[in-house]
Amino acid sequence: MGDSSGSVSIDMEALSLGVQEHLVETTYGPVCVAVCGDPDKPALITYPDLALNYMFCFQGLLFCPEASSLLLHNFCIYHISPLGHELGAPVISVDAPLLSADDLADQIVEVLNYFGLGAVMCMGVTAGAYILTLFAMKYRQRVLGLILVSPLCQAPSWSEWLCNKVMSNLLYYYGMCGVVKELLLKRFFSKEVRGNAQVPESDIVQECRRLLCERQSTNVWRFLEAINGRVDLSEGLRKLQCRTLIFIGESSAYHSEAVHMTTKLDRRYGALVEVQGTGSLVTEEQPQAMVIPMEYFLMGYGLYRPAYSVSPRSPLSPTRISPELLSPENMGLKLKPIKTRLSL
Repeated sequence: MGDSSGSVSIDMEALSLGVQEHLVETTYGPVCVAVCGDPDKPALITYPDLALNYMFCFQGLLFCPEASSLLLHNFCIYHISPLGHELGAPVISVDAPLLSADDLADQIVEVLNYFGLGAVMCMGVTAGAYILTLFAMKYRQRVLGLILVSPLCQAPSWSEWLCNKVMSNLLYYYGMCGVVKELLLKRFFSKEVRGNAQVPESDIVQECRRLLCERQSTNVWRFLEAINGRVDLSEGLRKLQCRTLIFIGESSAYHSEAVHMTTKLDRRYGALVEVQGTGSLVTEEQPQAMVIPMEYFLMGYGLYRPAYSVSPRSPLSPTRISPELLSPENMGLKLKPIKTRLSL
């Protein structure tokens, strides 16, 4: 695949997960896809939040031994980066047209076609969760299930729209300045890990702050413009008949958004897991809290963390999910720090 004229393959030595990056040419511009795992296994695609790349948005989850064994045992993971968000990305030309959320969802289809993928499992965080939800609504036959972390599904409220506009103007005229970084860190993390005058910020926040300094501000601005112009998906969610597992941090600014999304999904297919003591970026703050709910969720597709007799080459079958797997008991009600709320 990497020998195609539309792709450049780069071996990543920085990670111990055997990641290979591909630069895939699409109608909407080149997109970086990092592939991790055995390509003969079913595909899991990921999409990060604003200003993040896959290494920061999902590394906490994949470096958690239980989660890593669960996901890499069953999937080949395709990390899709928003345009210009990959490590070392150049500044996107000012002449390049601004893409909408619809364009970004359509771009995913071209990525899947390039790798020869059929139906896939999807995992996204906040803005990335919105893009993958939109993708699932537009291309239902290409999505087996959704794992969404602090998802967006409605159009921006006036307060969010105004905050995003302020951040957008700062990014455009002043770059990744201090105010923008603080707004993004507040978006990602709970106040406990962000620290205060008496308590220093945690290592994970310091690392994220360093990462933000390396972002190309105009590239982040482009993605923010797409997300700030998003439309309300609420009415279409009822027709979304793929299984959907939603994680939301107790302290996330998008808590009500996740609850709203769960109420709009078909009661037979959606489940909400609230993780206590964390912000929106559950994959980094408390990835271990995601393991048990994901394990039960994937059991319905015949996928397990231990060795199993079903060949990983066999297609997933969402019809194999039994309703009891989405019960409060099986979704981790007894596992702290998870508090489960379901719309069942």
